[in-house]
Amino acid sequence: MRKIILISMAVLMAGGCSIYRKYERPENIVPMDSLYRAELVSPEDTAAAADSSSFGYMPWEEMFTDAHLQKLIRTGLENNTDLLSAALRVQQAQARLKASKWAYSPSLNLAPQGGYNYTLADNGGQTSTSGSWSYNIGVSASWDIDLFGSLLNAKRGAQAALLQQEAYQQAVRSQLIATIANTYYSLLMLDEQVRVSEENVALWAEQIRSMESMLKVGRVNENAVTQSRAQLYGLEASLADMKRQRQEAENALCSILGSVYTKIERSTIDEQSLPQDFSVGVPLELLSNRPDVYQAEMALASAYYSTNQARSAFYPKLTLSGSAGWTNSVGQAILNPGGLIVSAIAQLAQPIFNKGQLTSNLRVAKAE
Repeated sequence: MRKIILISMAVLMAGGCSIYRKYERPENIVPMDSLYRAELVSPEDTAAAADSSSFGYMPWEEMFTDAHLQKLIRTGLENNTDLLSAALRVQQAQARLKASKWAYSPSLNLAPQGGYNYTLADNGGQTSTSGSWSYNIGVSASWDIDLFGSLLNAKRGAQAALLQQEAYQQAVRSQLIATIANTYYSLLMLDEQVRVSEENVALWAEQIRSMESMLKVGRVNENAVTQSRAQLYGLEASLADMKRQRQEAENALCSILGSVYTKIERSTIDEQSLPQDFSVGVPLELLSNRPDVYQAEMALASAYYSTNQARSAFYPKLTLSGSAGWTNSVGQAILNPGGLIVSAIAQLAQPIFNKGQLTSNLRVAKAE
């Protein structure tokens, strides 16, 4: 019987070793040479990717040097609701990680009790009363021993979830900066288009006035003047449409910034300057820096630890528990000053009849 128990424990320990493994990034799934043509990945390109002047490592303040645009980006980073929501998700993940770490600590409970016993007795017509106080101050503690990595995988999964939410926050931040900059430059382009259209409308209006003067002296006919007026009406309609688009762009930018509508302070398209001295870098290096890619990897790591945690539910659980109490009442006797009661229990639980539920939980974890 002893050998059977030892063999069973050895099999359980051998099967549970894989539960303690950390997530490892898959390597060489696709050969590196097949991702990009070899002639495009030169040593100079590799060095440029690691250089701080590479496009992927350039701060947004160096990329967008317009003072008005920088002010708008800072406002968006402070007030945008999507970014604030992402920050709250990071705080939730941090709280879950802290809770998973506290799961290693024993739980301690205090349960004080007290009461008063009142007795009324009739002794031959004489009524007598008596009473006594009783109290019990109990303290209990329990501690789950993580034999097969259930708590460990929960903590690692919470760490991966935190990194996932931080990457999501960075992705939202990058997308927000890009959206603000794109909308801002669209406004500048619309300003330039409106300016050119207004000049064209003014030129056509002046030309029509000249043609009307020439019509009076018979130099042009009525059809030419009418045709020019039609062209002017078309330009005015196009100008009104451009102004509407500009207004919509301003409204959209205010919505992104998390503020009510206000006039967007901006410069002109001719005043813009972009950095000239930077390298594109190796595409694979740029891809590895993308926060959405890292977010997806951390989601995979979190699912990996969830699967290990579901596997650990098939193995026994060891719980140490104990209690202690100070009381002045033992049975029917009243002791003074009191008595101390202490107990300790070790419990080993192995799931048997809920294997179907545990198997379903494991399948769900694998599917995720």
